[in-house]
Amino acid sequence: MKKKLRIALYNPYLDTLGGGEKHILSIIKALSSDHSEPTIFWNENLTLPIYKRFNLQLPKTTSWISTNKLLGSSLKTMNTLRNYDYFFYVTDGSYFFSSAKKNYVYCMVPDPKLYRLNLVNRCKLLNYKFISISDYVSEHLKKYGIDPITITPYIEGDFFIKNPIKKEKIILSVGRFFPQLHSKNQKKIIDTYMMLKRADRSFNDYKLILAGGLKKEDRRYLAELRLLAKKDSSIIFKPNIDSDEIKTLYRKADYFWHFTGLGNDERKHPELVEHFGISPLEAMASGCIVLCHNSGGPKKIIDNRKTGFLFDNENELVKTMINIENDDLLKSKIRRNGEDFVKKSYNYHIFENKVLKYL
Repeated sequence: MKKKLRIALYNPYLDTLGGGEKHILSIIKALSSDHSEPTIFWNENLTLPIYKRFNLQLPKTTSWISTNKLLGSSLKTMNTLRNYDYFFYVTDGSYFFSSAKKNYVYCMVPDPKLYRLNLVNRCKLLNYKFISISDYVSEHLKKYGIDPITITPYIEGDFFIKNPIKKEKIILSVGRFFPQLHSKNQKKIIDTYMMLKRADRSFNDYKLILAGGLKKEDRRYLAELRLLAKKDSSIIFKPNIDSDEIKTLYRKADYFWHFTGLGNDERKHPELVEHFGISPLEAMASGCIVLCHNSGGPKKIIDNRKTGFLFDNENELVKTMINIENDDLLKSKIRRNGEDFVKKSYNYHIFENKVLKYL
């Protein structure tokens, strides 16, 4: 009988259910087969929320085990992990010895505080390798003395428009509602939308839709956004909607805005800009005209004025929007180029081949 492959994951941020969480779970799924037994160390079973948020079906053999079984003394951790073939860890800045056969630190954020490789940490990491979510993150990890394996996420095939829905006058932004770290800058998005409508009346018929995950501790932030937008009924909030509704919004939206990084100096704080840019790629695949702040991952992904647009500030975005709106040929070209680019560069086949080749 073929030996079952045992795979374990510990991610202290798992319940945020953001793009990075989807990516590491996808890596585990790609490694899994009928002869695998994935284990996720978490204090509750998130199988259903993961499916609703990402349309990602974990293997039926997946076990959910309390983190108390993993964390504690070094001896306890070593004893727990010794039976695993693979162990994946999303670091919060702390490290521990592992007795699993293959060990990987998964890196979503290029924050130097997370990668302090002092002598003690180097000893703990002797049998670990590092996996990075993007070229942008890898570029910074190398500055910290880490040479990672880069495995970028893929975009699901059903994001691509097979039976196109007619585009509506919608500006869409998708990203978690939270004000800290690499915030999605929804306040600035609302302000810029209002500025755009004042600058050009042709946008008065547009709606701004803000969608994304929302945790209980961030409800106050969403309330602040609602207060900011209360006088404008064309601003609509969609927290915690499922993957099907997200895909429908992408298909309907004419434009997609991504403001992460705006107002930050990425040279001083690379952790405060977008680390990859899954949602802009999903929007491209769905035929949206994508406009992203000129920093971080999107700066490396988008070919400006060919597959999408990059902007440095709000005024530049407003001018670009007005120019695009009056140029139907440009809009058609950008839609076509963006979809072709994502299909070619970020499909599941490429992703799976990287996982199997490097891991």
